[in-house]
Amino acid sequence: MSITSDHASRLHQLRQPTFAELYLPKLVTVWREGYGLADFRADVFAGLTVAIVALPLSMAIAIASGVTPDRGLYTAVVGGFIASLLGGSRFQIGGPAGAFIVLVAATAERHGVDGVILATMMAGLFLIAAGLLRIGTYIKFIPYPVTVGFTAGIAVIIFASQLRDLSGITLAGKEPSEFVPKLAALAGGLHTVNPSALAVAIGSIVIIAVLRRWRPSWPGILIAVVFAALASAVLSLPVETIGSRFGGIPRELPSPALPAFSLAKVQAVLPDAIAFALLAAIESLLSAVVADGMTGRRHRSNCELVAQGVANVGSALFGGICVTGLIARTATNIRAGARGPLAGMLHSVFLLLFMLIAAPLASYIPLAALAAVLVVVAWTMAEKQEFVTLLRSSWGDAVVLLATFLLTIFRDLTEGILVGFALGAVLFIHRMSEMTGIEERTPLVAADRPDDGNGERVPYDPALAVDRDVLVYRITGAFFFGAASAIGSVLDGIADKRKGFVVDFAAVPFLDSTAANVLGRVAAKAHRQGIRLFITGASPAVRRALLTHGVTPPRARYRETIERAVADIKGGAAKRAAAPDGAAAH
Repeated sequence: MSITSDHASRLHQLRQPTFAELYLPKLVTVWREGYGLADFRADVFAGLTVAIVALPLSMAIAIASGVTPDRGLYTAVVGGFIASLLGGSRFQIGGPAGAFIVLVAATAERHGVDGVILATMMAGLFLIAAGLLRIGTYIKFIPYPVTVGFTAGIAVIIFASQLRDLSGITLAGKEPSEFVPKLAALAGGLHTVNPSALAVAIGSIVIIAVLRRWRPSWPGILIAVVFAALASAVLSLPVETIGSRFGGIPRELPSPALPAFSLAKVQAVLPDAIAFALLAAIESLLSAVVADGMTGRRHRSNCELVAQGVANVGSALFGGICVTGLIARTATNIRAGARGPLAGMLHSVFLLLFMLIAAPLASYIPLAALAAVLVVVAWTMAEKQEFVTLLRSSWGDAVVLLATFLLTIFRDLTEGILVGFALGAVLFIHRMSEMTGIEERTPLVAADRPDDGNGERVPYDPALAVDRDVLVYRITGAFFFGAASAIGSVLDGIADKRKGFVVDFAAVPFLDSTAANVLGRVAAKAHRQGIRLFITGASPAVRRALLTHGVTPPRARYRETIERAVADIKGGAAKRAAAPDGAAAH
């Protein structure tokens, strides 16, 4: 079968889905598909596993955000439950995210905790509106260097924000929120470093790193925090704890209440609410895309935005902070064997039970241990390999990446995203103008041609069209961040049951890093499922970009023509079929 991008799009749009179909929670979908006792047991185990991970993280993120640790737990319990209940991704885990530390801390400093709660509720309303207006589709157009740049920038800021608790530094005044003044203040307080706090932090990091290396299935973060609390209590270490700074955490949820509201307050926190909503949308949809790549399922982005919006409103009513989809905890949920959204709902229920039963014990947790947890989180989320890959891929991607990264650190997260997106669009226009001038025989948009013009038409091959083993997909025109999401969705879904998959790039004059990253995910998925992926007709520049982003053997193989790729697939299938006892032919 041979189809172009336009043809594939028409195939997927033969029947317009109804409103109910687009916004039906995945919980209902899973139930309709058949949900048995074995599925429930799997979701119970997955929910418990994620709750164990989320317990210390939720408190650590709340403390780093400038609020009390109980508000992080309220966010995970209420917001996480609603996000899974109504979500458009069956494996998404919602709760407080490290990416929000910078925004929430700045809002708390300017407007107080009441301002944070009001901004969270307003952000929830914005997300609901964005989902109902179907804006979720367009959020996927953010260029890949921008997402890597702001994520790495957030990681650096999180690391800097934890240096004080990590080393037990005592400052004469309030710790500055800006990056450079913060580092200057911390440098001035180096003589006050608490050796006990530093030892607890280093020990916690070592425990987490060792367990991740040798026992990845164990809850390393929780084990490290418990060990640090026991060591601090038994040895009577002079370190600051949750109890000494916050007086512990409550053993119940508060009654729901509206945040302090006035027109002046709404106007004051409006920029923060918009920033909350923008980051929540990006983080949630990125997490849903990761879950899709790990499971082969498809999320509904606008339904997911509505769910995240309702979750943020619910979190604010109970005094929580911002809710978003969480990539690391969602991946943990999938690896633990989750079958549906019930796992995410149960993770919130288990967190509530932990609050009711173990709240007094949380008072003994050293803040240095929680700072160590966030340092590990920052190291993990920095996407170091992707950062280096983009720096090497092209000067344009490097400029977009570094602009977003530096603006996020030294200016503002929202400004970094907007400037990065604008630079990405300008870079695309520049590349297109160069292509139009240089590649005279390869226009960006294919013009109509007569059927017999210049003898270039290849006779239609009906055998290939009905082949059950091989699928050929031709991409025509520039493959860039604006089209990457749509084409990636098609590529993800159409080759699942084929032995061989050919993607032809003969008519693609240019692709950017976002598109190359999409092909990288498709190649990884095909390799996991045992599907042989071939790339044909790629120009040297296109092939170089694909190789840079992981589209390499054995995940994908390169051939000059479609015919050669199909012949190789058929030949490989024949050899495997002829091998004795079904053994793989070599």
